[in-house]
Amino acid sequence: MASILFRTIQTHPSLLYPTALLKRNNGVFYCTMNTTTPTQEKQPHNIKVSPHMQSKTLDKVTRDYEAIIGIETHVQLNTLSKAFCGCPYSYGSQPNTNICPICMGLPGALPVLNSKVIHFAVKLGLALNCILSFNSKFDRKQYFYPDLPKGYQISQFDVPIAMGGYIDLDIPVEFGGGHRRFGITRVHMEEDAGKLLHSEMGMCLPYSSSYLTLLIYLLQVDLNRAGVPLLEIVSEPDMRTGVEAAEYAAEVQRMVRYLGVSNGNMQEGSLRCDVNVSIRPVGQLEFGTKVEIKNVNSFSSINRAIDFEITRQALLHSQGQGDQIVQETRLWEEGAQKTITMRKKEGLSDYRYFPEPDLPEVILNKEYVDSICNSLPELPEKKRRRYEGMGLSMQDVLFLANDINVQFFDATIAKGADVKLAANWIMSDIAAYMKNEEVSINEIKLTPQELAELIAYIKGGTISGKIGKTILFELMAKGGTVKGLIEEKDLVQIVDPTEIEKIVDKVLLENPKQLEQYRGGKTKLQGYFVGQVMKVSKGRANPGLLNMILVEKLNVRD
Repeated sequence: MASILFRTIQTHPSLLYPTALLKRNNGVFYCTMNTTTPTQEKQPHNIKVSPHMQSKTLDKVTRDYEAIIGIETHVQLNTLSKAFCGCPYSYGSQPNTNICPICMGLPGALPVLNSKVIHFAVKLGLALNCILSFNSKFDRKQYFYPDLPKGYQISQFDVPIAMGGYIDLDIPVEFGGGHRRFGITRVHMEEDAGKLLHSEMGMCLPYSSSYLTLLIYLLQVDLNRAGVPLLEIVSEPDMRTGVEAAEYAAEVQRMVRYLGVSNGNMQEGSLRCDVNVSIRPVGQLEFGTKVEIKNVNSFSSINRAIDFEITRQALLHSQGQGDQIVQETRLWEEGAQKTITMRKKEGLSDYRYFPEPDLPEVILNKEYVDSICNSLPELPEKKRRRYEGMGLSMQDVLFLANDINVQFFDATIAKGADVKLAANWIMSDIAAYMKNEEVSINEIKLTPQELAELIAYIKGGTISGKIGKTILFELMAKGGTVKGLIEEKDLVQIVDPTEIEKIVDKVLLENPKQLEQYRGGKTKLQGYFVGQVMKVSKGRANPGLLNMILVEKLNVRD
């Protein structure tokens, strides 16, 4: 007995895989849906790598093998509607609420290209130093999968919109530092597929004097994402380590955020990376067999997945099983920290590309391209070089050029703030506050204008650094002005030597025991007296004058 329930894809889309198998066990029937997915295929050579062995093998790979790494990055665009229809897309929407006949691939539905997709493609192509194709076209990439309702994906094949570019980046000091340039093979436009949702449900039905238990595995399809515009960036195989690959992906994210073409959030799938890895003996020109890794959802995952895959391939080579490395797609399992076989890799012929007959060619003109080129913002590489020219260290440069900090820092120094002091405040106290409160720099109440004024007051000696920090945290939490807080709380620094001397005399008089101990050789008590003076002056005593007067008073014998 088996039944299949069909509901409309609008309310509860589901695909039930092969027929149910019934079996009787102690008077109870179990109905299970047997499904075979690519990840369940038997893997004849499953290489297990312990962390110790992985580290040891990586050392050997460094000496004997060279890794060849390239990345395909899919960037989801910030358009108001999808690529070929007017449906909106909002991450987290209820399944199948943002779809239409075009998204669903219904017969007779014709696509209409969203012009914003072209605008963003040209913008990104220029930013990546690519050569633009002034006459490009769309193609059909044909494959069959439940999340692809048309049976093909609209993409670009032999004439992409941009080709032959490069991206420059700086490796963080903690990873060895240095400047790198990685080639960009192509940038092309395409549409996204839907999303598969895996679940299971069970039900108990009366059957004679016993019960029939059905366990049904459901593969549901959400087509909200189908047709969402993507730009795929294909790199040259120029990377050699997991660190370089992770930094490349981070720079691409930084680039698309600077340009405003995407939010680049990996956790939402707005930026997805497929990593291609092979190894070859050092000195060999021919590439090894390439393996593609999917399901890497963070930059650290990219690094770890590549390191594991390099180790796995090196072990197979060292065991004389190099022929077991086949061109395939593998999944990164975050929990197990390893890659597993997903499916054998298709070749270009399997996709049967041919020109999309329902869309015209994409023709650009020079005026259109020039207008986009002139609107480009200052890009990450240029900004880093500008910050370097200001005398900032590379560590400061990389932190400040990150997209979440850059506008605030630039606005602060534009108000006349000291560059180094502004960098220090943003990287230390402001960054710590944002981390503790879990807010972004755009959500704090401190403005660049007030930070610049705060730095000027400290640098001019009106307030001390300690008082400045107190004011800073109040400004970030409640807002206001530096001048207003100083006047309201009477925080102006005491710079009159006579007034500071009176406070020091008072503190020494009230602490005779500690004074005697200091003069007896316990000179570390100087910090105690500084603290007491600051307490009496409510933190307003000028630190330089205080220390000079205090040392003089402490070393005077009666």
